[in-house]
Amino acid sequence: MQRLRRIRRTTVLVTAAAVACLGTTALVAPASATNTAPQTAAAPAQPVAVGEPTLPSPESEVDVTGTPFTGTRPDGTVYGLIDAHSHLFMQDGMGGAAVCGKVFSEHGIETALRDCLSHEPHGLGALLENLTQDGSPIGTHDTTGWPTFADWPAHDSLTHQQMYYRWVERAWRGGQRVLVNDLVTNGLLCSINPGTHQSCDEMTAIRRQAQDTYDLQAFVDAQYGGPGRGWFRIVTSSDQARQVIEQGKLAVVLGVETSEPFGCKQTLRLPRCSRADIDAGLDELYDLGVRSMYLCHKFDNALCGVRFDPGTMGTIINAGQFLSTGTWWDAHSCPADQPHDNNPGNGELPPELEDDLPPVLPLYPPGTLCNTRGLSGLGAYTVQGLIERNMMIEIDHMSAKAADQTLDLLEEADYPGVLSTHSWMDERYLDRLYGLGGFATIYGHAAHEFVEEYERTAPVRDRYGAGIGFGFDMNGFGGTPPPRTDAAASPVTYPFRSFDGGTVLDRQTTGERTWDVNVDGVAHYGLVPDYVEDLRLVGGQEVIDDLARGPESYLTTWAGAEAH
Repeated sequence: MQRLRRIRRTTVLVTAAAVACLGTTALVAPASATNTAPQTAAAPAQPVAVGEPTLPSPESEVDVTGTPFTGTRPDGTVYGLIDAHSHLFMQDGMGGAAVCGKVFSEHGIETALRDCLSHEPHGLGALLENLTQDGSPIGTHDTTGWPTFADWPAHDSLTHQQMYYRWVERAWRGGQRVLVNDLVTNGLLCSINPGTHQSCDEMTAIRRQAQDTYDLQAFVDAQYGGPGRGWFRIVTSSDQARQVIEQGKLAVVLGVETSEPFGCKQTLRLPRCSRADIDAGLDELYDLGVRSMYLCHKFDNALCGVRFDPGTMGTIINAGQFLSTGTWWDAHSCPADQPHDNNPGNGELPPELEDDLPPVLPLYPPGTLCNTRGLSGLGAYTVQGLIERNMMIEIDHMSAKAADQTLDLLEEADYPGVLSTHSWMDERYLDRLYGLGGFATIYGHAAHEFVEEYERTAPVRDRYGAGIGFGFDMNGFGGTPPPRTDAAASPVTYPFRSFDGGTVLDRQTTGERTWDVNVDGVAHYGLVPDYVEDLRLVGGQEVIDDLARGPESYLTTWAGAEAH
């Protein structure tokens, strides 16, 4: 059965951007952008200078005192916190207008933390922001940015920069030791995003964001006395990462999350790429320093089918799938006690999304559904290509069928390099993932929700002695943790000590604005340590101890892939 649903084409796709980015990836960049980056970037061991860096003026505070911890545990293992899924440079994804503000600027914070021109006047032009925050294309917000920050960054403002480099520095000083920077964009969403001013070619955007990351490393190094001396270190091997963490710095790993990697989209079920395209694309990513990637995301592509979004958002993204591929998601009923996909449902769309333009949406049955599309022949070839290059494979966003087939291939090869980094895989696959030697994290949910998932998945994790991490999906349109509704009864008390006890953190201030996790939630990346303290209050010290073991578990998985 099918029914007519009237959808405003542009608004639907822009809304799809808000969700499709939980890690969407398409690629953009002007022709003048630098297209190469060093294959290895970890400098010789240098002590991190935390006393008197040479900073621009004015600059954001970090509001942390004390020296970040260095070294390893007595048994030689590294420790700290790991965010295995965030998007530092979404500012250069989806046409350069999806996230307003920059991670850093040579011209200072006044230039970096500006709103998008397309949001003027008074936020009325911020279609994506208004849809994701208010559910309507009509809305307003204060566009001033620095130094007042009246309305952004905020946990529910999805189109404003949340990863300014000084906020990332606060997270590092608070105990974080690994950050996976997933290079991200979506070509279709780029093409309709208001304010687009960069190329919508996906591989161009990936190159640009990789270069952005190397440029940030150089920017931080310059503040601390030269190459290798900064706290932000891009790594391309598990040994490099271990060395960086032992020095007390932040190991930054490049990943890729895109809907149509290497041009591998499908149109009316026909692939638009070849094995040669895949080989060339994987080689290029490796040379850029990328060490993990997704095969598919949000839209079915030439490599694999996707795990659906549920409900109304599933309806919206399904419309994007149709406009991108010419086909709807194809689903069938499957057993509830087996791995399955979300049910996209037949939810009603908000009136603002209805228009006189069709298209026709399929009617799905109630209950448990599975995407009929799994891993294609080209997808299996890509998995093999990742194995041959000792790269790690992300199976979040794959359909249950595709994830099952991918795990079959990895088990046949006895390959441990498998990741699930932001709670988008059916949890029934955790046993197989850990059995291979893989690594999983939990999405940066609200504190109570994070602890609930942590406790629910603890039995399988404990069988393998695995540590845990989080996948905030910061700058990825997934939303960040709101303040706890019961925070007044048991608030985070400022100042507090970092989980390792080495630094003391007070409320974070940038310009004229001071944030408090009890009131603001995780408004930006600088509040990650505050969130960890919040988790301790909600879930107890056991949660923190398992989080502190996350980097070691991740590096063990990575080293296993390299040794294959």
